[in-house]
Amino acid sequence: MILQASIYISLVLFGVSILLFLYRVIKGYFIADRVLALDCIGIALVSIAALISMLQNTPVFVDVLLIIGLLAFIGTVSYARFEEKGKVIVRDRTKS
Repeated sequence: MILQASIYISLVLFGVSILLFLYRVIKGYFIADRVLALDCIGIALVSIAALISMLQNTPVFVDVLLIIGLLAFIGTVSYARFEEKGKVIVRDRTKS
């Protein structure tokens, strides 16, 4: 009973955090703020899916957790590479 109550409270708090992150995505001063907020939304979505999986006592959402986590990671790495080199995909044709 206590575990279910804490899961429900956590779901509400993660929902509120997603709303605050959406505000940061919309009103972010810099693009890095927006990318960081999107990454945090991805992490919060993974947490929500894990909590729902715990609540329903099923491992069905594990695939969803992995996909959302990978997409958030790829997005963050792509932005970091863009900031570093100015391009997301760098093709160096001088090397064979």
